[in-house]
Amino acid sequence: MNTARTRWSLGLGAILAVLAAALTGSGALGASGADAAEKVRVVTTIPDLKSLTEAVGGDLVEVESLARGTQNLHEAEVRPSMMLKLRRADLLIENGLELDSWAEVAVQGANNPKIVRGAPGRIEVSRGIPVLEVPGTRVDRSMGDVHPLGNPHFSLDPGMAPIITQNILDGLARVAPQHRAAFEQNRQAFLARLDGELARWMKMMEPVKGAKVVVYHPDFIYFLTRFGLVQVGTIEDRPGIPPSPGHLARLIQQMKQEKVKVVLVEPWNDKKLAERVAQEADAKAFVMASAVGAVKGADNYIAAIDFNIRTLAEGLR
Repeated sequence: MNTARTRWSLGLGAILAVLAAALTGSGALGASGADAAEKVRVVTTIPDLKSLTEAVGGDLVEVESLARGTQNLHEAEVRPSMMLKLRRADLLIENGLELDSWAEVAVQGANNPKIVRGAPGRIEVSRGIPVLEVPGTRVDRSMGDVHPLGNPHFSLDPGMAPIITQNILDGLARVAPQHRAAFEQNRQAFLARLDGELARWMKMMEPVKGAKVVVYHPDFIYFLTRFGLVQVGTIEDRPGIPPSPGHLARLIQQMKQEKVKVVLVEPWNDKKLAERVAQEADAKAFVMASAVGAVKGADNYIAAIDFNIRTLAEGLR
């Protein structure tokens, strides 16, 4: 089941007309200089992958993201600007597991053979990820926005970064094999730094290991699993489905019984509803960095994870 709900700000004909005009305009897609022409031009579907690609690619890449950290990554408004980015890309890096299947519409409009599915310039970073929450039964619409391939939010777990960055490195090396050694050196330096941060984060979370949390939408299972926390409920009745009064009443009662202290909220969730639920259960609601750029200060991958660790370590005291 394709769970992405692509919304259009323009009709398809209008989008293609704008794209055609831009592509034939004077220098719209030209490189800004010799240095830009030498860089590998990468487009990622989500900002986490932009940050990780910049870590691996260093000054050899020019990276843009189609989605912003402040928006629901399950949904994207396909615009001509997306197609323009993709039209000039050497490489498209996507999350996979149907999180960003909306990007296929933009790829088709971009008319760039380098990044069509199966081309050397198309890489899916979910390859090799130990996927969580894979449904054991047939998925249908009555279950809400359940991903039949499993939960796609693995980038929120820093322990998955070695796999993700290896997939990124492989993609970059396919289109720029002469720079493989530099990409590998960059990746190792980044992972060494991340290992140091991970050790610090694990130490910070040790006192609250085993704590129970409620989430608004089930985006944080990889993060919670990595740091020994337990997700016991969601504000949504089912993924992507607004809660009924009965569901909220049962959830509040459960939170009281199990002494849940925090509710994790994404920037686009109904924060007021989450705060009301938390207040009635004698807990607190916290807005999390559900992606790079989702909140102030989470402007790169390590900063986003650090924000979440500090938020939870304080909230669970």
